[in-house]
Amino acid sequence: MKTENLVLMQMARKSLKEKWGLAVGTFVVYMLIIGAIQATTEFFPLAGLLLLAISGPMALGIAIFSINISRNQDARLEQIFQGFNNFSTSLGAYLLMLLFIFLWTLLLIIPGIIAALSFSMTFYILADDNSIGAMEAINKSKKMMNGYKWKYFCLGLRFIGWSLLCILTLGIGFLWLLPYMQVSMVKFYDDIK
Repeated sequence: MKTENLVLMQMARKSLKEKWGLAVGTFVVYMLIIGAIQATTEFFPLAGLLLLAISGPMALGIAIFSINISRNQDARLEQIFQGFNNFSTSLGAYLLMLLFIFLWTLLLIIPGIIAALSFSMTFYILADDNSIGAMEAINKSKKMMNGYKWKYFCLGLRFIGWSLLCILTLGIGFLWLLPYMQVSMVKFYDDIK
């Protein structure tokens, strides 16, 4: 029997207890980088390619940072850039995930959501083992999520109420919610691994 989602969320809060400042600051830097590039795509269409190119490595970096917070290891801001050390694999994983999710979504929305849930552990797997390739990480995620997609979906649903409250704070609450969500997802990953 795997750990209940509510317990995983409590464990995430415990891991973040004395690290909220670091977590919030790191996620602010992450969001500023992604947001700045997204904002420039309107004026510079090539910025869209830059955003596409860095999204995989940045997703891997935030997974590395979140894993370190979750496991009470040495977490540092610069870890969000460690995904660039494994650039080709992280970019390949990101592009393949986008392609597969897009193709499944062409069938209907529900298969696309199921595909996204299946691939959701890919960057955590790459963060844990940088020796494997993109397709291998995606396949490992699919196997790992077999039987756990509904549980993961329900974990995501638990944050909807918090998200609505964050909207009422003009988005400021997301500074705390995003690290909380990410560390909760790592707790889920460690629980089913």
